[in-house]
Amino acid sequence: MTTDQHGLAMSGASAAAARHYDQAIDELLHFRAEVGAEAAAALADSPGFPMGNVLAAYLDLLTTEAADARAARARFASFRRRADEASLLPRERAHVAAVQALLDGDLTACGALLAEITVAHPRDALALAAGHQLDFFTGDARSLRDRIGGALTAWHEDDRHFGHLLGMYAFGLEEAGHYDRSEQVGLRAVELNPRDVWGIHAVVHTYEMQGRFGEGVRYLDARLDDWSTGTFFNVHTWWHYALYALESGDTRRALEVHDAALAGGRTSMELLDAAALLWRLLLEGSDQHERWQALAEAWPPLMAEPFYAFNDVHAVMSYVGAGRIGEADKLIASREAYTLEGRPGVTNVAMTLRVGLPVCRALVAYGRGDFAAAVDLLHPIRHRVGEFGGSHAQRDAVQKTLLEAALRGGRHELARALVSERIGVRPCSPFNWLKQAAVAEGLGDRAAAAVARRKAATLIADA
Repeated sequence: MTTDQHGLAMSGASAAAARHYDQAIDELLHFRAEVGAEAAAALADSPGFPMGNVLAAYLDLLTTEAADARAARARFASFRRRADEASLLPRERAHVAAVQALLDGDLTACGALLAEITVAHPRDALALAAGHQLDFFTGDARSLRDRIGGALTAWHEDDRHFGHLLGMYAFGLEEAGHYDRSEQVGLRAVELNPRDVWGIHAVVHTYEMQGRFGEGVRYLDARLDDWSTGTFFNVHTWWHYALYALESGDTRRALEVHDAALAGGRTSMELLDAAALLWRLLLEGSDQHERWQALAEAWPPLMAEPFYAFNDVHAVMSYVGAGRIGEADKLIASREAYTLEGRPGVTNVAMTLRVGLPVCRALVAYGRGDFAAAVDLLHPIRHRVGEFGGSHAQRDAVQKTLLEAALRGGRHELARALVSERIGVRPCSPFNWLKQAAVAEGLGDRAAAAVARRKAATLIADA
């Protein structure tokens, strides 16, 4: 029997395996690729180590890649056949049950089981990190906030990973709409650990949600060395940088970021960032045909098996952007068939039915120029888009598609209401004011359009 770095008992681990496990948790919280090697080293030393097997399973399952999930399923089944589960510690048995729920596709049940572990063991960093990612994948803003918030008082500032908990908490606060508190907590997290890329990411989200794009660029520039190297999360952070560039009207800079950091991705997480950026450009009429073609070529191997509706949507974006509507239609048809197969308890089925398929169909309609159909598909679900995961910033691509479809389809009154909502919560966004100008033009109010354009120009100049 040994203990981990946070004082929690573990069975089946040699001293060396426990050290590798502790280091793997540190690498995980830093979003560093070395986490895989450390987890593998722990199991190489102690193959039956329960928490080592649990960690390895989470690492594969949280990539949102179907191939990784298949590999995890085989390895974890082998571990369970060898293990005497009755002899496991209660926390270890709870983790085994949580992993099995995740292997079965029940993200909600896994998240609930991890929450129970956190109540009993608030210093279980793996339960907190895995649960936090599941809350992100399911778009559960309240749990993103409260899962971490409920554990915080069991930690102290001199704990090695206290800053990382603050980084996670800051992101949860941002997704739950507590922007001032999120900024405060996120900045403190990064103060405690300058290379806490998730904490940096939380601050970046807070600025994005408030339209503070100038501050966001300056913050990322000042911390460039901390987030752009030594972490596999750098691609996503560069995506945020590109969003700031788009908000300021600097399309050239956004494309430079795409070509230098986003292009050439091979994982779903990398490809969806590239798709989400190029789609925003497509909505503004910017033709990026060659970039779309390269992106569309990368998706098919990852789409052969349904796994996560959020990824499906970004693959469809890529096919539509590349003008490969037939491939988008085939993907949609395969997901329609998937939802009819009868998969009780699989979270992705509900995600696909309630959000994924309507959004995919709307993207195809938009690509075909059927803006009325795009509006009719998106407007009824716009307040439940969060059910298929991602962040507010990521899901804004869907909301922007609805707005642009309303404008292009002549639904000016609806567009006016949508823009009014956006300005109300993000008055510092030049994008919102430029869309207000487009709405005013559509309604025949040229004076109001001119005022809105001047407002956008002033915000860009003052940023």
